Amino acid sequence: MELRSQKTARSLTLKSLPSRDRKGAVALYILLWLAPVLSAQQNFTYEVRHEHLRKGCTGTLRVSQRGVSYQEVSKKRKKHLHAWEWSYQDIQQLEVGPKELRVLTYKDNPWKLGADREYHFRVLGERQLLEVYALLKDRLDQRFVAALADQDLTPLWEVPVKHLGRISGSEGLLIAGRDRIVYMTARRGDSRTWRHQDIENISSSGPFQLTLTTYERARSHYGSLKGFNFQLKEPLTEDRYNDLWRRLNQEKGLRSLTLTSEQETKQ
Repeated sequence: MELRSQKTARSLTLKSLPSRDRKGAVALYILLWLAPVLSAQQNFTYEVRHEHLRKGCTGTLRVSQRGVSYQEVSKKRKKHLHAWEWSYQDIQQLEVGPKELRVLTYKDNPWKLGADREYHFRVLGERQLLEVYALLKDRLDQRFVAALADQDLTPLWEVPVKHLGRISGSEGLLIAGRDRIVYMTARRGDSRTWRHQDIENISSSGPFQLTLTTYERARSHYGSLKGFNFQLKEPLTEDRYNDLWRRLNQEKGLRSLTLTSEQETKQ
């Protein structure tokens, strides 16, 4: 009865409008109804520079729900322009930062003794790749690397830290949320947002140290996991550490149960 009343009220409201306003209201209603479909077909286009050994080149980068593509734009050259298109299943790792995007493919690079070929793009102008992050953050699997700090995170707790690097580190803020962890720093390329599914394990040698072992590929070790080692400027209490460990492992357990259920259904 309540649903029928709502439909009747909406119909009466539209009929009471002048003809011209009624058409506008109907168009708005249709647009709102189609909004989920339109959002699923988002296609973002950027003017970028493709970085490579010989100077680099500029072109158009497109990112959609289906994949990533690049088309070189050159006024001088008409032939042999760089052009690639990757579906997400053909991308071994996709790294998205505020102004940079890296596509690591499964193809061998003959110039680097068989290492996998990687493509690096840098956005020109003032635009950033935040809308790409919003599009992909809950759609892609562990091959997605968010090299930026999620600004919409609701923190459970936060602690100032130093991220230890091989030569030099960076200082910032480590923030724990309900379903992800953020490292926020001013150092270019060092910020991260990890969904719980992106973290293989956490460990600690004491209240002033925390290591996150992630599924991001370590460049110095072929195919290995990448660890982020933090010095904490304030002690991390045992309760907070245990709660974080429990949240990570509970999510792993739920994913395991889901996969088992799907396999049993297929059988």
